[in-house]
Amino acid sequence: MRRVLLSFGHGYSAQALSRRLLNEGWRVIGTTRSQERAQKLAEQGVEPVIWPGTDMTPYIAEATHLLVSAAPDESGDPVLAEWRDAIAEHAGNFHWVGYLSTTGVYGDHDGGWVDEETGLNPTTKRGHQRVRAEGAWWYLAKECTLPLHIFRLAGIYGPGRGPFAKVRSGTARRIVKPGQVFSRTHVEDIAQVLAASMAKPRPGGIYNVCDDLAAPPEDVIAHAAELLGLPLPPEEDFATADMTPMARSFYAESKRVRNDRIKDELGVRLLYPTYREGLAALLADEGS
Repeated sequence: MRRVLLSFGHGYSAQALSRRLLNEGWRVIGTTRSQERAQKLAEQGVEPVIWPGTDMTPYIAEATHLLVSAAPDESGDPVLAEWRDAIAEHAGNFHWVGYLSTTGVYGDHDGGWVDEETGLNPTTKRGHQRVRAEGAWWYLAKECTLPLHIFRLAGIYGPGRGPFAKVRSGTARRIVKPGQVFSRTHVEDIAQVLAASMAKPRPGGIYNVCDDLAAPPEDVIAHAAELLGLPLPPEEDFATADMTPMARSFYAESKRVRNDRIKDELGVRLLYPTYREGLAALLADEGS
């Protein structure tokens, strides 16, 4: 039987996964909000569906695998809000269900370590929305034996999402908040983690997806400038820096995220163990 992935919110991470799956003969159905994006997905070999606005029931019935990366809002998870009953009805068809969450669910740990057993204590609005969405998916999974897997992603970077453009244009900022560290992950490592889980499902599994080196954000900008041979952007004190509320909110939490489970259980060997390898590869791809 042909494997069919239905991807709700077929964005950056999901597209990285679908490139792998399409090469292996999968059928991939991805939702998007606009006709323009639908055309781009079709060019990649994905079957695009405009959603919201389309009856997803036939696609849910056909799918063997389900990936959800559509973000929740104040009303909750948009997929469950509209298609909970249809997913429950066809739960027995799914070999694997993946929900893309965020390490923001752990909240602030003042630079300390967290793992998948750490309690959820978000401090941001986005983190609270993800905790509620995770809970809603867990509730459905228990209700209808859905083979659910949760993936808590660190800060995502990759092609088109690196710091080089801002460094080149002179708009990059080295905001310094003492003790602040972030974990991050290359999008291709997200894709390989998801593919590894699909090949080795463990319903109920929770996985942190990040690289091996949590680092201050100013170090990443500095390394990008060094790779480009450009001057380091000047440091700015977080306390006095002119920042939007959204940008400032990213500094509300500081933690180091453990990734042992994706290695020990799924056998993942990171393509980009730190931002250094990741940035070098992005720059090399630009020149190829």
